[in-house]
Amino acid sequence: MTDSTVPITAFYAALLTIWFAVLSLRVIMFRRSNRVSLGTGDSPTLERRIRAQGNAAEYIPVFLILLGLGELNGFAEIGLHGFGLAFMIGRLMHGYAFSFSDGKMSFRVGGMQLTIWSLLLFAAWHLVAVAGPILAG
Repeated sequence: MTDSTVPITAFYAALLTIWFAVLSLRVIMFRRSNRVSLGTGDSPTLERRIRAQGNAAEYIPVFLILLGLGELNGFAEIGLHGFGLAFMIGRLMHGYAFSFSDGKMSFRVGGMQLTIWSLLLFAAWHLVAVAGPILAG
Protein backbone atom coordinates (compact mmCIF):
# COMPACT_ATOMS: atom_id res chain seq x y z
CA MET A 1 0.00 0.00 0.00
CA THR A 2 1.30 3.45 -0.85
CA ASP A 3 0.89 6.63 1.17
CA SER A 4 -2.11 8.63 0.06
CA THR A 5 -1.67 12.28 -0.81
CA VAL A 6 -5.21 12.99 0.38
CA PRO A 7 -6.05 10.44 3.09
CA ILE A 8 -8.69 12.62 4.76
CA THR A 9 -10.48 13.10 1.45
CA ALA A 10 -10.22 9.38 0.73
CA PHE A 11 -11.70 8.60 4.16
CA TYR A 12 -14.77 10.83 3.72
CA ALA A 13 -15.14 9.80 0.06
CA ALA A 14 -15.33 6.16 1.16
CA LEU A 15 -17.87 6.86 3.92
CA LEU A 16 -20.03 9.04 1.68
CA THR A 17 -19.86 6.46 -1.13
CA ILE A 18 -21.12 3.76 1.24
CA TRP A 19 -24.00 6.06 2.26
CA PHE A 20 -24.76 6.80 -1.40
CA ALA A 21 -24.81 3.06 -2.14
CA VAL A 22 -27.25 2.48 0.75
CA LEU A 23 -29.57 5.18 -0.58
CA SER A 24 -29.27 3.76 -4.10
CA LEU A 25 -30.04 0.22 -2.96
CA ARG A 26 -33.18 1.46 -1.21
CA VAL A 27 -34.39 2.90 -4.52
CA ILE A 28 -33.54 -0.30 -6.38
CA MET A 29 -35.21 -2.57 -3.82
CA PHE A 30 -38.38 -0.48 -3.79
CA ARG A 31 -38.51 -0.44 -7.60
CA ARG A 32 -38.12 -4.22 -7.76
CA SER A 33 -40.64 -5.04 -5.06
CA ASN A 34 -43.22 -2.63 -6.51
CA ARG A 35 -42.42 -3.25 -10.19
CA VAL A 36 -41.68 0.39 -11.00
CA SER A 37 -39.05 0.58 -13.74
CA LEU A 38 -39.23 4.30 -14.55
CA GLY A 39 -40.36 7.33 -12.61
CA THR A 40 -42.06 7.06 -9.25
CA GLY A 41 -45.16 5.03 -10.13
CA ASP A 42 -47.10 7.71 -8.20
CA SER A 43 -45.48 6.47 -4.99
CA PRO A 44 -44.58 9.18 -2.45
CA THR A 45 -42.23 6.70 -0.77
CA LEU A 46 -40.31 6.06 -3.98
CA GLU A 47 -40.23 9.77 -4.75
CA ARG A 48 -38.65 10.48 -1.34
CA ARG A 49 -36.09 7.70 -1.81
CA ILE A 50 -35.19 8.96 -5.27
CA ARG A 51 -34.72 12.49 -3.92
CA ALA A 52 -32.56 11.24 -1.05
CA GLN A 53 -30.31 9.52 -3.57
CA GLY A 54 -30.37 12.42 -6.02
CA ASN A 55 -29.70 15.00 -3.35
CA ALA A 56 -26.66 13.03 -2.21
CA ALA A 57 -25.43 12.79 -5.80
CA GLU A 58 -25.77 16.56 -6.16
CA TYR A 59 -24.00 17.68 -2.97
CA ILE A 60 -21.34 15.04 -2.23
CA PRO A 61 -19.10 15.70 -5.27
CA VAL A 62 -18.93 19.45 -4.57
CA PHE A 63 -17.92 18.79 -0.97
CA LEU A 64 -15.28 16.23 -1.93
CA ILE A 65 -13.73 18.68 -4.40
CA LEU A 66 -13.46 21.31 -1.64
CA LEU A 67 -12.09 18.72 0.80
CA GLY A 68 -9.47 17.43 -1.64
CA LEU A 69 -8.35 20.93 -2.60
CA GLY A 70 -8.15 21.92 1.06
CA GLU A 71 -6.05 18.90 1.83
CA LEU A 72 -3.75 19.48 -1.15
CA ASN A 73 -3.33 23.13 -0.11
CA GLY A 74 -2.27 22.15 3.39
CA PHE A 75 -5.34 23.20 5.37
CA ALA A 76 -5.30 22.15 9.03
CA GLU A 77 -6.37 18.54 9.55
CA ILE A 78 -8.66 19.43 12.46
CA GLY A 79 -10.56 21.85 10.20
CA LEU A 80 -10.80 19.31 7.40
CA HIS A 81 -12.20 16.73 9.81
CA GLY A 82 -14.55 19.30 11.32
CA PHE A 83 -16.05 20.09 7.94
CA GLY A 84 -16.01 16.41 6.98
CA LEU A 85 -17.92 15.37 10.10
CA ALA A 86 -20.44 18.21 9.86
CA PHE A 87 -21.10 17.46 6.19
CA MET A 88 -21.33 13.70 6.82
CA ILE A 89 -23.80 14.16 9.68
CA GLY A 90 -25.85 16.52 7.52
CA ARG A 91 -26.00 13.99 4.69
CA LEU A 92 -26.95 11.17 7.08
CA MET A 93 -29.73 13.25 8.62
CA HIS A 94 -31.13 14.32 5.26
CA GLY A 95 -30.94 10.83 3.77
CA TYR A 96 -32.59 9.33 6.84
CA ALA A 97 -35.44 11.85 6.65
CA PHE A 98 -36.18 11.01 3.02
CA SER A 99 -35.29 7.36 2.64
CA PHE A 100 -35.94 5.81 6.04
CA SER A 101 -38.83 7.88 7.41
CA ASP A 102 -41.86 9.74 6.19
CA GLY A 103 -39.83 12.91 5.68
CA LYS A 104 -39.20 13.96 9.30
CA MET A 105 -38.86 17.71 8.94
CA SER A 106 -36.41 18.17 11.82
CA PHE A 107 -33.91 15.75 10.25
CA ARG A 108 -34.50 17.17 6.78
CA VAL A 109 -34.04 20.79 7.85
CA GLY A 110 -31.13 20.05 10.19
CA GLY A 111 -29.43 17.92 7.55
CA MET A 112 -29.69 20.61 4.91
CA GLN A 113 -28.50 23.28 7.33
CA LEU A 114 -25.38 21.27 8.15
CA THR A 115 -24.82 20.53 4.47
CA ILE A 116 -25.21 24.12 3.24
CA TRP A 117 -23.29 25.73 6.12
CA SER A 118 -20.47 23.21 5.69
CA LEU A 119 -20.21 24.05 2.01
CA LEU A 120 -20.46 27.82 2.46
CA LEU A 121 -18.00 28.06 5.35
CA PHE A 122 -15.58 25.68 3.66
CA ALA A 123 -15.75 27.73 0.46
CA ALA A 124 -15.13 30.89 2.50
CA TRP A 125 -12.08 29.23 4.10
CA HIS A 126 -10.77 28.50 0.61
CA LEU A 127 -11.33 32.07 -0.50
CA VAL A 128 -9.52 33.51 2.49
CA ALA A 129 -6.66 31.00 2.55
CA VAL A 130 -6.02 30.56 -1.15
CA ALA A 131 -7.64 33.33 -3.17
CA GLY A 132 -6.84 36.08 -0.62
CA PRO A 133 -3.07 35.98 -1.21
CA ILE A 134 -3.64 35.76 -4.97
CA LEU A 135 -5.82 38.89 -4.95
CA ALA A 136 -3.41 40.74 -2.65
CA GLY A 137 -0.35 40.04 -4.72
